[in-house]
Formats: sequence, structure tokens, C-alpha cells
Amino acid sequence: MNYYSISQLAKSFGLSRSTLLYYDKIGLLCATERTLSGYRRYSQKDHDRLERICMFRSTGLPLADVNKILVSETNSGTGVLETRLQELGDEILALRVQQQLITAMLKNMNSDKFASAMNKQTWIEMLKSAGMDESAMQCWHADFEARSPQTHSDFLLSLGISKEEAEKIQTWSRELSRKSPPRKKDSI
Repeated sequence: MNYYSISQLAKSFGLSRSTLLYYDKIGLLCATERTLSGYRRYSQKDHDRLERICMFRSTGLPLADVNKILVSETNSGTGVLETRLQELGDEILALRVQQQLITAMLKNMNSDKFASAMNKQTWIEMLKSAGMDESAMQCWHADFEARSPQTHSDFLLSLGISKEEAEKIQTWSRELSRKSPPRKKDSI
């Protein structure tokens, strides 16, 4: 059976020895055995567990959540990962709001160094310049809502639209799509 020293295992994952010592201290990854001199020896199973730990950590999960996933034999971690995905979505929206605020501040400071972020007014102007009237824009929203409500919501919020206004747009979009179902994709 192959065994790894703490330094070998740490190096193979680009971690420090102190990280593995900390994982041992909190019970996340304990060496399978110790030598007579007290040195830790990690098995292939330990190596595979560390690989999973690193994979889950790369998603931004805290160590406590990683441990929950690894300890639970009945739970594949779906719930924890879905929660993390929602948190990331919220963080992205918050960052977009910050981006728009900074862009507005820079604009007010007469700075031409940064391109403005997409906002509601810019989007409407782009649709109009593409030849869409109010009715066509409503159909566009209805089609977007029917095909992917969550993506539609995320898009509206990314334009700096308030959550309340986005919900109103989605509500009338759903009502409109019930009256006229989504159009079939045009063949290219």
C-alpha cells in the first residue's frame, strides 16, 4: 500500500503542512496511521478524501459545510451546494449593483475612463435602435419569462431594476405569455 508523508500530500495539492495539521486538528482529515517516531502517514483513501475536500473548498464552501458533506453517507451534498449556488447568485447581483454605483459615481466625476455598465435605460435604447417598439419589447419579455423565469429575473436585476419592478415585469410577462405562447425558434 502506498503511503504519503504530510509534506508529500500537502505538496501534491499545493497546500501547506500547516493546513493539513489544521485539518487533522478539526477532524476533517486525519492520517490513517503514525510511524513509531510519531510521523503521520496518509493512505490512498486519505489522498482521495483530501481531493474531495479541495474540490468542495474550490466552490467557496466553509470547512464546516465540507465536513457535513463528507460525514453524511446518505447526503450527496446537493442541499449544501444548492445553498452555495444561491449565495453566489446573491453575491453576483450585489456586485453588479456596486458596479453600477461606481460607474455612476465615476460618470458624475466626469471620468471617461470606464465604460458604463448596462442599465435599464441603455437596454431600452438598444432595443429601440434595433427596431423594437413597445409591443415587441413586451413580447420579448414574455418569451424570455416563458423560457427561463429565473434567468429573466437575474437579467432584470442586473440592469439595476428594483426587485419589486422586476417582479411586476415578470408578472405581466407571464400574463402576456399565457395569452400568446412562446414563438418557435427561427431556423437559421
